[in-house]
Amino acid sequence: MTDGSAGTGSPLRVLVTGGSGPSGTAAARALLQAGFTVFTVGSDKARIEAAAESAGGAVPLVCDLADLAAVQHLRQELARTSGKIDGVIHLVGGWRGAEGITGQTDEDWDFLERSAITTLRNVTRVFYDDLAASRCGRFAMVSSTAVDSPAAGVASYVAAKAAAEAWTMAVAEGFRRDNQNSQNNEKQHSAAVVFVVKSLVDAGMRSRQPERKFPGFTDVEQLAAAAVGLFSQPATELNGQRLLLAPAPAGA
Repeated sequence: MTDGSAGTGSPLRVLVTGGSGPSGTAAARALLQAGFTVFTVGSDKARIEAAAESAGGAVPLVCDLADLAAVQHLRQELARTSGKIDGVIHLVGGWRGAEGITGQTDEDWDFLERSAITTLRNVTRVFYDDLAASRCGRFAMVSSTAVDSPAAGVASYVAAKAAAEAWTMAVAEGFRRDNQNSQNNEKQHSAAVVFVVKSLVDAGMRSRQPERKFPGFTDVEQLAAAAVGLFSQPATELNGQRLLLAPAPAGA
């Protein structure tokens, strides 16, 4: 079982963004159960407070992650009240599809750019120094297998996900470079990764569509376990990796 201190002697502080959704709640719950201190972020106060309670005691925070100034203020408040952040599990997403290339709308692109790219850019820029300085810094985002085989109907979606992946790989290179420049010649201790899934499924989706099998989907609980596992794996092995998460067993 992962130790929430990762051998540092005190619980690591992890920020779960997109914390109001099923994947955010599952990740927060799993991290709390593993002994981490968890802050979960959403844009709607009532929803994030309910999700934090459902997760079992995460600290709810309200922030529009697409607003750089708001994210900067969030970090300042966390630093003042709780200290620096050791990990960010970035679960802000969204999906848009259309009929072919000509059906891709500016409205859909604006939504995807804001949710998939802008939020990630803001969070990584603002919390990068915290993660780079942590003895076990971790950043993770969730992408799609569709990036590997783009289809016309989801062109905007896969383009946004590909951009977010590229940014995350740049964060990973930053961690690698910063470690190489360390005056103490320390082993690399921070890592950025991409979790790759076909799609995610949760208990609520199954209960609403009991006849559906969700083939190839990854359960949010599997994603949550993978997030916890990041903190027990060496940064040198993780950094810059695209980690394909297995689908839920048939009939799960």
